[in-house]
Formats: sequence, structure tokens, C-alpha cells
Amino acid sequence: MAAATALSGCTSTSHLFFKSTVPSLRNHFFRRTISGGLFDNHRRSIAISTSIGGRRRRMQSLCLSTEAEAQNSAAATTATVDGDDVSAIREAANTLDFRVGKILKAWRHEEADSLYVEEVDVGEAEPRTICSGLVKYIPLHLLQDRNVIVLANLKPRNMRGVKSFGMLMAASDAAHENVELLMPPEGAVPGERVWFGSLDEMENLPEVASPNQYMMIPLPRLQDYVQKKKIWEQVQPHLKTDDSCFATLGTTFHMRTSAGLIICESLKNASIS
Repeated sequence: MAAATALSGCTSTSHLFFKSTVPSLRNHFFRRTISGGLFDNHRRSIAISTSIGGRRRRMQSLCLSTEAEAQNSAAATTATVDGDDVSAIREAANTLDFRVGKILKAWRHEEADSLYVEEVDVGEAEPRTICSGLVKYIPLHLLQDRNVIVLANLKPRNMRGVKSFGMLMAASDAAHENVELLMPPEGAVPGERVWFGSLDEMENLPEVASPNQYMMIPLPRLQDYVQKKKIWEQVQPHLKTDDSCFATLGTTFHMRTSAGLIICESLKNASIS
């Protein structure tokens, strides 16, 4: 969404696929059973601070704090993400190379009025150059030295003469009048991987996909696998913020780092791209 071409909105092609031309296929997709709730009922207030205009502003949020281990629950439920198969959507999402980043420097694009150009530390030897269509939404000085979430395994794109090597993740309201960058928790370091699920799954995440890779979906009525859509196109329609502004996949899985959950400043139930 922060990339210029994404500012016009993203289509929900993956969501339409599951509900369109071959409705019966939905009943044939393999299902994964997840036992127990992902979170217990204990809630605590956490303070998230962000630097706005040179001042520190404290923001209080209620966080679902303790993830329950699946084997500790006696009840088993079939999990879905917005009605689609969780085993496909979630596994696809966790092959996207979301990382914690830090903007080292940002400036206006010389050839595009709507674009910023940023140098972003994502834990590599050299910072990445990323172009973001945020000029209408975020003042330039608020980007400097800011911690962000970066999607790092998109194909590089030429943005009016500047090659962009990633995308800053942000939330936007339905009218696309308000846009806020996603914020990693305090203690997260540049280059740290971001995923969807519980803390104890950190050691068993899949390898990230290459920029050209497609998500393979098994279709029982066919003898082979069929390439349906690129991973990002399949996952993006399910990304949103919840009632507490936390980033989620559907209504089930929170976006997180080892230091805690990903959040935006104020946009609730907003689209993420």
C-alpha cells in the first residue's frame, strides 16, 4: 500500500476465487485442526511509545498477552481465515518476508510528487532503497529514524527512475483518507522476522518464498497442483487491524515479532497493504 502503485487500492482476487466460479471446491480443500484458543482470557495493558514531532507520546492498548499451547486445550476446532482454508492462507502468509526495519533517511522523490524515497535498515549489509506513496499522508520529518515493517521479498520495481526493493506496510481506512505505518514493538531490531501466530512457533517457520514463487494449492478433482495466484495476492485481502489496532491475518492470527505484536497508531478494522 505504501508503494505508489498500491495506493489506488488492492483487489481481493484471492477472496473471490474461493467464492466464485467453482464454489464446490471450497468443500474439498484440506482443513487443519487447531486445538484450543490461541490466547487465554488474561488481558493486560501495555504501553507503546512512539516519537511524534520530536515528543514521546504514550499509547495504551489492551493486549491479548498469553498464547495458549494447542496441546493444553481439550477442545478442538477447525480454523479458518475469513472462511478460507487456514492451512493454505496462513502458510502462504508465513512465507512472505516481513521484517522489522528502521528508516535511516527519507526524502521526496525528484520525479514523482506522491513518492518518498527511503533508505531502510532491514538487517542486511547495506540499507534497502524503498519508494513509498506516503506524501499525502505522513509528513516527511515523521519518517526519519522511524521503525517500520517491511515486505522484503517483492520483485524490485522501477518507480519513476528509482528502483524500489520492498514495501513499507501500512493500514488505511475504507475511504483511503487516513494511512498509518505499522509499528513494531519496542525491543524489536532491524532485520528481525515477522510472522503470524504464537511466540512458540518462531523456531518452526517456513523458508521465505522467492519473489517469483507461486502458492501451490491442491485441488482434489485434479491429478496435479495448479498455480492459482501469487502469494502476496492471496494473503493481502485477509490482512487487517482489529478493534485494538493490532495487525492480524483474518480474525485469528496476530502479526508479531519475538518482542511482541505489531500495531498501528489509531486505525481500527482497517485494511493492511
